[in-house]
Amino acid sequence: MTVSFRQPVGTGPVPATAGIGLRSTHVHEILETRPVLGWVEVHSENYFGRGIPRHYLERIRENYPISLHGVGLSVGSTDALSRDHLTALRKLIADIDPMFVSEHLSWSSVGGRYLNDLLPLPYTEEALTHVTARVGEIQERLGRQILIENISSYLQFAESAIPEWQFLAELANRSGCAVLLDVNNIYVSASNHGFDAYHYLQAIPASAVREMHLAGFTRKTFDDGEILIDTHNRLVVPEVWRLYEAAVARFGAVPTLIEWDSDLPPLTVLLDEARQAQTIMETHHARAA
Repeated sequence: MTVSFRQPVGTGPVPATAGIGLRSTHVHEILETRPVLGWVEVHSENYFGRGIPRHYLERIRENYPISLHGVGLSVGSTDALSRDHLTALRKLIADIDPMFVSEHLSWSSVGGRYLNDLLPLPYTEEALTHVTARVGEIQERLGRQILIENISSYLQFAESAIPEWQFLAELANRSGCAVLLDVNNIYVSASNHGFDAYHYLQAIPASAVREMHLAGFTRKTFDDGEILIDTHNRLVVPEVWRLYEAAVARFGAVPTLIEWDSDLPPLTVLLDEARQAQTIMETHHARAA
């Protein structure tokens, strides 16, 4: 059954521009220099308190739209959703008025014990029904639509009977959520599991995609082969840029984020990556005009 939940995503304009993940290393420089930048994204859980980090976030919000990206709700878990977590998130939403609120198509807790990772789901009808209900409950408690992001993965469940792209598309259809399409994650998983990344793009409804992510990965080589790991600590590779060009051609210019979470470079490097994404969006717009 399709659930109708089409609440507006924020009260302000949603810029079809490139942004960067806001990390504490760069906060002061951004506040001092106010670089040309479409928007920033933060991990919601870092700002549930009322201390110094929240103060800086509120100052950043005076100059840039903000997207809230969660990593701790464990959407796919069978544990009960955390009432405290949702209460804190709802308060942060009220204070910041973000352009988007997003989470991951994953689980990270069992029996109240949390793992420091985003783990893949078995793509079954039972799991789809479960996650649809969970996303619906989150949206009802927050009073707004959320975005769900595809994760990178390094294993697949033998029980999976639904392709990941079909699972994600059907989740959006049934729950009324939107999609945060991580292009790098598609490339990483496609390389690890041997599916066609471009077919993945074609299977996602264009109307469902509201945001995209780009990042770098690490290539690990072993005696029995290699694996790509979504480390968010490198430049976006040419193959992912080409996949992003195909994504923009299919979904149009939607807000696109450069993610970089460790081994942080100078802010200028992130801004250069964002400008490259912006150029791709503008080139597509010029061709379509």
